[in-house]
Amino acid sequence: MIDFHSHFLPGIDDGSDSLETSLAMLEAWRSQGITEIVATPHFYADQNDPERFLTRRAAAYELLRYEYVNKVNPQGLTWPGIRLGAEVHFFDGISRFSGLHELCLEGTDLLLLEMPFRTWTSRMIDEVGLIASTTGIMPVAAHIERYLDQPNDLVKKFLNLDIYFQSNAEFFLDGATSRKALKMLKKGIITFLGSDAHNTTRRPVNLGPALKVISKALGDAFVENLTSRQFEIIEDYLSDAF
Repeated sequence: MIDFHSHFLPGIDDGSDSLETSLAMLEAWRSQGITEIVATPHFYADQNDPERFLTRRAAAYELLRYEYVNKVNPQGLTWPGIRLGAEVHFFDGISRFSGLHELCLEGTDLLLLEMPFRTWTSRMIDEVGLIASTTGIMPVAAHIERYLDQPNDLVKKFLNLDIYFQSNAEFFLDGATSRKALKMLKKGIITFLGSDAHNTTRRPVNLGPALKVISKALGDAFVENLTSRQFEIIEDYLSDAF
């Protein structure tokens, strides 16, 4: 299984604040049997530009990789594979932003997109549709469960877009929302899963426990098929630029 949403690169956003925390998070993924992780530090266009963001992301990744390979893991434990991406916060004009391709999951045209938490307008949803239809980029809407309290007509319009949706593990682990999460997953609304982990305490790595809930409710074969589907989508959206 791939964890499609995480904030474990040290010191780049509001996620991991140290190498020690990042390494502890990697160990949690390893112990939970997660085979790949997408590092998705926050990108806010009003605070950053792609070139500076990518430089900082690369530096954080190299620091972590060096520490792990040379100091932590000389015995050669299986380390989850890491793919570099970003969680890009929606902004007006995003569909015309020339740097959008650079923020996709490396080597692909898949973009993890965080929608605003203020009340949406129909125009916002139309612009997400424009990303999918005019840029060659396929949005993956981050933590879809956080937007379900938007006006019903806008939620319906958003879910009818030809894009993919990611859900956080907590949606399945919370007893108040688990049934709804499983229903959305079974119907195929949710395609990608993520821990959205930021640390080892308040927002820990928890995709493994969520997968146990899913397996118990829908079966091991469902999880296996979901995993295969995720990797097929990533393969389908390999970028011509790579």
